[in-house]
Amino acid sequence: MAQTKPKSRKIWWFLALIVLAAIAYGVVRWRKKPEVEVQTSKVLRQDLTSIVTASGEIKPLNWVNISATAYGQITSILVKEGQRVKKGQVLVLLESIQPAADVLAQKASINTAQADVRSVDAAVQAADAAHVTARADLARAQAEEEKARLEFGRVEGLFKERFASQSDHDAARVAHRVARAAIARAEALVNQTKGQADQARAQAASARARVEQMKANLTRVTNILTKTSFVAPLDGLVTNLPVHVGENVVMGIQNAPGSSLLTIADMSIITAEVKVDETDIVNVHLGEVAEVTIDAFPDRKFTGKVTEIGNTAIIRSTGQATSLSSAASQEAKDFKVVVTLDKPPAGLRPGFSTTAKIQTATRKAVLTVPLQAVAVRQKCDLDVDDEGQPRPSTGSRTPPDKTELQGLFVVTNGRSLFVQVKTGITGISDVEVTGELKEGDEVVTGSYKVLRTIRPRTRVRVNNEVTEKSETES
Repeated sequence: MAQTKPKSRKIWWFLALIVLAAIAYGVVRWRKKPEVEVQTSKVLRQDLTSIVTASGEIKPLNWVNISATAYGQITSILVKEGQRVKKGQVLVLLESIQPAADVLAQKASINTAQADVRSVDAAVQAADAAHVTARADLARAQAEEEKARLEFGRVEGLFKERFASQSDHDAARVAHRVARAAIARAEALVNQTKGQADQARAQAASARARVEQMKANLTRVTNILTKTSFVAPLDGLVTNLPVHVGENVVMGIQNAPGSSLLTIADMSIITAEVKVDETDIVNVHLGEVAEVTIDAFPDRKFTGKVTEIGNTAIIRSTGQATSLSSAASQEAKDFKVVVTLDKPPAGLRPGFSTTAKIQTATRKAVLTVPLQAVAVRQKCDLDVDDEGQPRPSTGSRTPPDKTELQGLFVVTNGRSLFVQVKTGITGISDVEVTGELKEGDEVVTGSYKVLRTIRPRTRVRVNNEVTEKSETES
């Protein structure tokens, strides 16, 4: 019995050592977390161009939709769709029998009224001549009255001195009275002829007024007649001709059948009218260069410049301007941007689908990283221990600091290091960054799950074979 006790103690000590070793090994294994597999990319110094991509359609800069301006039946269409026309060229004719007859009747009425004016003018001239004659007769009567008055005065003086007889005196007095009566008659005739001349002038003015009224009516009926024929307002191409001979046109009803006759587009200046998302429109400015692709010309690229930027948002689902909407909308909104093509190809047609890549900014030799490498973390999530685990709470009542920081996870000595950065312009796949970085630094770019969960000082294992394989397959 005395010899078995030491052996028993040794066994128990041996078992205790095994348990302690197992516990230590477990603690070490628990403390040493497995490595996280990541994909990485290098920080590059390169030229970067910020591009805003938007889609839309080809449109001519100048175009006109010719609509009906009168009711009537189409009697003739003198052009075809796709035909080039000149400004002033007659395009479509409507039935015009009644308007043409109204024009002829009004012209005849004007001719008659103008003849009346000439007749009244002649009456005015005759009345003026009669008035002049009456004034001359008045002047002659006044002269004869003065002569008779002087003669009567001389005879009356002789009669008082008894050198003239009573009969001579009476004859001179009567002659003077006759001369005065002649003046009264001449004055009455002057007034009469003056009234006749004024009346003739009033009649002439009335006749001229009637002529002007008739001319105004002629302008009206002529305008009605001109609305039965439609001419090209500009040089261009007939791009739409939805009507046919024999159809009745209707004016004043937008988009109704028969209201729109044809469309003429000036194809000398072609634009790509695209819709830019509201988040990108602030980066687009007039004069910026754009690369335009047209679906109908898949192997060609065209250049252009931004010539117009819309100020009113367009609701994406309806295409309606927000200024026309009666209720507020939370839907996505776009803004119209017009890119004028530098050298449009022959054969372009309005409505072709197009995509414009607008170069909004360019930077030379800047540090860049892939877009997906940029991560956002709350400040409290960056407080970790040496193994990348959150530090235990100290029981403080101070709420955690949830300030959001933007940065990159840089791989250093097999661990991730969060480096705060500021971003600049964004290219197609890369973004400009500034901060405590240098060219050649290795930053975490994937996977998506890792970028959302990785913490500073996490053990990482780089495996870029997945990225290379996916790029090769694509």
